[in-house]
Amino acid sequence: MSTPAIDIDGLTKTYGRDRGIENVSLRVDEGEIFGFIGPNGAGKSTTIRVLLNLLFPSGGSARIMGMDVARESKRIKNLTGYVPSDACPYTSMETDEFLRYCSRYYPQVSDQGRIEELMQLFEVDHNRKISDLSTGNRKKISIIQSLLHDPKLLIVDEPTTGLDPLMQARFFELLRAENKRGMTVFFSSHTLSDVQMLCKRVAIIREGRIIKVEEIETLRKRQLKKIHVEFGDKKDNDLSALPGIEKMTIISDRSMAFIYSGEVDRLISELKDRKVNDITIEEPSLEEIFMHYYN
Repeated sequence: MSTPAIDIDGLTKTYGRDRGIENVSLRVDEGEIFGFIGPNGAGKSTTIRVLLNLLFPSGGSARIMGMDVARESKRIKNLTGYVPSDACPYTSMETDEFLRYCSRYYPQVSDQGRIEELMQLFEVDHNRKISDLSTGNRKKISIIQSLLHDPKLLIVDEPTTGLDPLMQARFFELLRAENKRGMTVFFSSHTLSDVQMLCKRVAIIREGRIIKVEEIETLRKRQLKKIHVEFGDKKDNDLSALPGIEKMTIISDRSMAFIYSGEVDRLISELKDRKVNDITIEEPSLEEIFMHYYN
């Protein structure tokens, strides 16, 4: 059995009386693109900062590629890349100057052509002062800096903030290509469509605790259905006796939509004696599945 890229066991971080994360346990296999989702404040960034030894844990343990995140942090940093949620490169430097400065921290970076390749991909000007860049362009500089040394593990925290759709598409294409070359990606986001496009497995975090680790396709197939029903008569629209209905939206006195977690046979049985003009049964979006588990 190979060593996992990330192995977290009972990780806890408290801030005085306030809880950041509590008893978080998680395993990310080498070569995965793994999603880490939850709304702002759920504990995603705290988990990442403990993994990177930017915060010291209050309890539990975490290992990256078999190395303890606290005791072997220097070795880990040489093998990992990090894109923070707030990109704050040194604003007094020019873009090219900053990236060449960063590359000198990694002895394995001998070819400066990697900088040129990534700057062209993300359409970054060489001699622009970082203080003059927009939020999106600063994020592009942060992404380039994280990939200069061909990391074995890339940790990204809300990486698409500020990127326009074209740059997001290029970034995702680059992540897929790097993953095929063997790089593991830990993708933390509250933008669920991004996670759905990239990841096969995902962990859902709520109020500092992991509430679910699952394959995305399994989440999508787990009986949840998105139903829209249009009745022929408004007296037929009472489905209050049917268990499994969630997020009911009344569109009109004869039309409704809802998320359904019950058995489809039971739904059909409930509708068979009513006049139904139209019915649509769809898979819910990842956003709707996420909110179902989160609630």
